[in-house]
Amino acid sequence: MFVIAILGIDKKKPTSQSAVTNQKRSNLDGSRVQFDPTVEFLNNTEVIWQIPDSPKSVLFLAHGCNGRASNFWDKSPNCNHCVGLPEERLIVLEALARKFAVLTVSSKGKCWSLMKEPLVVKRIIKWWVEKQNLENLPLVALGASSGGYFVSMLATKMKFSSIALMIAEGVYDRIDITNHYPPMIAEGVYDRIDITNHYPPTIFVHMPKDNARKTMIDVNLEVLRREGVDVAEIECMELPLTPSFLAERVPGLDLKISVELFDLFKERGFVNKDGYLINDGRVIPWKDAMSKSKIRLPNELLVNYIQEELNLAFAYHEMTSLKSEQIFDWFEAHLR
Repeated sequence: MFVIAILGIDKKKPTSQSAVTNQKRSNLDGSRVQFDPTVEFLNNTEVIWQIPDSPKSVLFLAHGCNGRASNFWDKSPNCNHCVGLPEERLIVLEALARKFAVLTVSSKGKCWSLMKEPLVVKRIIKWWVEKQNLENLPLVALGASSGGYFVSMLATKMKFSSIALMIAEGVYDRIDITNHYPPMIAEGVYDRIDITNHYPPTIFVHMPKDNARKTMIDVNLEVLRREGVDVAEIECMELPLTPSFLAERVPGLDLKISVELFDLFKERGFVNKDGYLINDGRVIPWKDAMSKSKIRLPNELLVNYIQEELNLAFAYHEMTSLKSEQIFDWFEAHLR
């Protein structure tokens, strides 16, 4: 089951696990949408963007810790250092297909700074939309993990039509929403906001297996709802591995290797009898097991791609494109 609340109304809808796992990357890769990003640097901050024909909105994407803007885009002549992680790239393709101009920015450090970078990114977004003559379009944002915390803070500094926080509960535990002059930032800096009048509709996309985070999200949903903010949530559940799972989701990985990896995982006890991973992809020693086997990947980058998809299948803490349709439906329902 996943739970989604649209326009402030909680709705429960059944979903088929097979329907989710059968979502092929070719759905978007085979469409007319193509990566053609532009890379720029503004005061040593990397900015990568793409604008579709006749855009209807601007989407700002914030990566998680250890991420970069280049994770969202395939390697190309325009971006030789781009890596196109499987989930990130599919989110961008969905955005472009639905006529959202996409803007990605790299954080200065390993993770986003909630003290210094909101104003830096606000200036970058303002500069970019004016430069591209997009200032009349509605602005939305999606951030994952550290990027989710960052987007929740950025939304107190500038106007968004709506925001999506992925695998992040936001910084609302640091805000007294009923007070117009609340303590805002963990580093000890104080700011002043009136969240009840200006805070955008917010959708939480999370993995309830992380029970501690789910508990905090439940609290924040109620707090925001009580203060008149339109809120929603989407729960992302674990997925069973199949022989074809990795081939379906990892660009450049063929079915033969996908089957070999699945068999290896079964042999080593990394999956249970129903195909579910016994632990997160960051924890199980699958890379060591693969190196001791005869399985050879055609590209070293595939190691990172595979690990992201294993994390996705375990569904504890990972960016996901599987709910992109619902996320963009949320954005579109709140464009203004």
